[in-house]
Amino acid sequence: MVASLLAVFAHPDDEAILSGGVLAQHAAAGARTSVVTTTWSPDSPRAGELADSLRALGIGGPPRMLGYADHRVPESAPGRPRWCDVPLDEAVGHLVAHIRQVRPEIVITHDAYGQLTGHPDHRHTHQMTLLAMTAAGLGQLYPEAGQPWQPSALYLATHPHSGTSDLGDLLRGVGKTVLSVPDEQVSTKVDVRPWLAPKWAAIQAHRSQVERERPLPGILSRLPEEARNRIIGTEYYTRIALTDPAGMSQLTA
Repeated sequence: MVASLLAVFAHPDDEAILSGGVLAQHAAAGARTSVVTTTWSPDSPRAGELADSLRALGIGGPPRMLGYADHRVPESAPGRPRWCDVPLDEAVGHLVAHIRQVRPEIVITHDAYGQLTGHPDHRHTHQMTLLAMTAAGLGQLYPEAGQPWQPSALYLATHPHSGTSDLGDLLRGVGKTVLSVPDEQVSTKVDVRPWLAPKWAAIQAHRSQVERERPLPGILSRLPEEARNRIIGTEYYTRIALTDPAGMSQLTA
């Protein structure tokens, strides 16, 4: 039986780029599969793109969006604070509510660097998700958020030093940083080539990013298919076990 899964990412398109293969694989296997996106307003154009991305991955239902502003794009959520500025209890409480509602065995989020480019929203999402993972299982914390639920494991989407050569050069070419972890810190390497079609369709659903030069969907769209597939055909994770030291809750590989 494939483990139920909740992914918590900062921006619309992170779900497709970082975990699109694993999400599509779990959804196709019949596992409960959901995504929480911490930034951008639910009535913004990017919310529609996110909905299309989730459909391409086989994830039903409307997007789960916290609706805070992108650190660098205040107009992404008019009248709302930036995600990085939200009080800790408020941010964690929202994530706890989603964890308790979805009741996943596995949660996926950004690594501590915030992926290759170190985006502040990515790092903040990593930090808030770590706190929410513990708080969700403690009934006297955020009681208004529902009955306690403790996921078994947390997977941090990441990139090893050895897996960034092609992508790193592309990012440096548009003036972005490249942050990666030692190979030994990667505990799970997933070959998602069988799921490239839905993953690529999900990436392409983020049309506003495909049309631009610097975002990764745009960079990938300009590559030859073979080079693009080589980059997006493997997903890397660092697994943090919580209640499952025997490793019963695993991403399918």
